[in-house]
Amino acid sequence: MKKLLLASSVLGLLLPLTTVCRADAPPAPPAAAPAPAPVSNVFNVRDLGAKGDGTTDDTAAIQKALDKCGGTGGTVEFPAGNYWSGPLTLSSKTTVLLDTGATLWASTNQALYLKEGKGTNWLATTNSSDFNSFISGKKLTDLVFTGQGTIDGNGYAWWDEAEKARQKVSGYTLPRPNLIGLERCQNITLTGIKLANSMKFHFVPNECENITISNISITAPERAANTDGIDPGNCENVTITHCLFDTGDDDIAIKSTKKLKTREFGCENLTVTDCTFKHGHGMSIGSETVGGVRNLLVKNCTFENTDNGLRIKSRRGKGGIVQNITYTDITMTNCHPAISIVAYYQDSTRAMYPKDDPGQPMTNTTPIFRDIHIANVTGNSTIEAGLLVGLPESVVSNVVFENVTLSGKQGLIIANARAVQFKDCHFTADTGPGVVADKNAEVQGLPAVK
Repeated sequence: MKKLLLASSVLGLLLPLTTVCRADAPPAPPAAAPAPAPVSNVFNVRDLGAKGDGTTDDTAAIQKALDKCGGTGGTVEFPAGNYWSGPLTLSSKTTVLLDTGATLWASTNQALYLKEGKGTNWLATTNSSDFNSFISGKKLTDLVFTGQGTIDGNGYAWWDEAEKARQKVSGYTLPRPNLIGLERCQNITLTGIKLANSMKFHFVPNECENITISNISITAPERAANTDGIDPGNCENVTITHCLFDTGDDDIAIKSTKKLKTREFGCENLTVTDCTFKHGHGMSIGSETVGGVRNLLVKNCTFENTDNGLRIKSRRGKGGIVQNITYTDITMTNCHPAISIVAYYQDSTRAMYPKDDPGQPMTNTTPIFRDIHIANVTGNSTIEAGLLVGLPESVVSNVVFENVTLSGKQGLIIANARAVQFKDCHFTADTGPGVVADKNAEVQGLPAVK
């Protein structure tokens, strides 16, 4: 018997059926009347053998429904119940509908997720690419995850060993599978559902285009290692709106791992609006930015008790151009820190960074942060208000703070930066000035010391 961990209920989304009507003139006799518009194919997993009792392995029945749907397009429906499954593979033109009270549980048998040739011992793996995601798809179009139910990764079966590894080696938490992983897919929608307790990252689209994510929640315990919420990697045209994040690592982490032949910037044209960030590492770019990140808008969001709030992180060897970034209409409460834009990722600890670091030659993996606008932001930090720190050879440039009011135990620290402007801003600190223009910092309109 497998022990289930009950998922909390989530807000839902009603899916109305649309009827297409046509009036012909003059009226045709009954035999010639137009046929009604066809209803999309619906493949109910219970009709194909799934039990949904929380103990039966429903993998084969669910995969059968997905395969049938992939042949014709349509909807794979999960009625209320608890469905226990191993890894699943999607096809194009598939809608996954989780009804009220439906939870799709990932099997806790780690060996099931290992790719062919990778053995059966997950603790012996060397890279997360050794695993299949719980739900995966490659080179697909028109994918939808919707409804009022939950996809739960049963991450409790993985986290203890990951935390043991982190205690031994800082920053290392063992390779593990992701909850949903999509590669080179187009036209992806997630709406209404809940993602919870992933083994590692929850939703990872890689080299995907046209993604819309709305009204979903992503949750994992605060200390569950590397349980990122959404990690768009090398993606284009992404909208994330009205979502709740409460995770053990980056709530959103925008990544660009390599240069793409198809466009100048690996990750571009992203919008995050009206979202709530609770525990987790906030709204991040990086640490991988080699392919470049361009055109991000974060608007009307709240951050509460997050470990980092607005964050851009990279370092030598992992960097690229990050530009045209706008954060506006943000409220932050007890963040630590509120703002962190640092090119010394994992080489600095909050207020500490290498002040005697000599400049190095520029390469194609040197971080470059520029053209950043932070406006209409209020809040407080439990430590320093933030850091704005570039490299000696690659300073952060053209950063505008406008109508920003932040407080912290220490102020905002600026170093290796130029063309930093403050317009109608108020920074306060328990100790020292609200803004500290440190080494190699060119700042205009510095707020008065309080």
